[in-house]
Amino acid sequence: MPDHRTRQHLADLLLEPATAAGGFLDTLGDAPQAGPATGLAQRLMRTTLLPQVYERYWRPVLGRVLKGPGGPTMTGEVESATGLLALRPGHVVLDVACGTGRFTRAFGDAVGPDGLAIGLDGARSMLVRAVEETDSPAVAYLRADAVEPPLKSSTVDAICCFAALHMFAEPERALDSFTRILRPGGRIVLLTSARRDWPPARIADTAAGIISGQRMFDRGEIAASLRARGFTDVGEQYFGVAQMVSGRLPDVR
Repeated sequence: MPDHRTRQHLADLLLEPATAAGGFLDTLGDAPQAGPATGLAQRLMRTTLLPQVYERYWRPVLGRVLKGPGGPTMTGEVESATGLLALRPGHVVLDVACGTGRFTRAFGDAVGPDGLAIGLDGARSMLVRAVEETDSPAVAYLRADAVEPPLKSSTVDAICCFAALHMFAEPERALDSFTRILRPGGRIVLLTSARRDWPPARIADTAAGIISGQRMFDRGEIAASLRARGFTDVGEQYFGVAQMVSGRLPDVR
């Protein structure tokens, strides 16, 4: 379980007060979630059953369906994210929509005891499970709005948001928030949907997105959004109906 010192480090970065609950800090209180539900996939995240099977079964299987046979495994995703974020000891990294904390724990190992890995999620059940699975002095969890995380400006060195942006009601506002929170020179990596260009496949992808309540982004759309916000060194990888996009803010804004 994250220790008091780590939680205090996180509290010092927040724009608003948070209550301690179950080993994490909470800014949402009694609200079931932040913002409106966007569909079935998001509602499932709030159930008590899904966190029990999320890391071992749900996320790897769903990821394989979306990424196709040539896409990375979940372990490969963690390794790619850690490398693209260029995490170093002492860094502060934010894992948005952290679920049960698989990425957050790895980030905690990368930044070490002098750094801070923040796992943010809106689902209380996910965070309860994440706390149970975590034994690291560098990890702290936060229940908060993923679209507009309540962190002070220019406070984190890196942001990861995997398998979540397409479930946000306002993804562009989320990218604005991420840009605000990052320090100059900070890095971001995103894994989200990527609608295929071939017309029949495009129609099928769009229909699947409507049914599940997930936004299907066009290929190149997220990279263009990052560049419009000043990110450089923008990289794109595509597999199946998924895309991994990374970028870095200039050292001086």
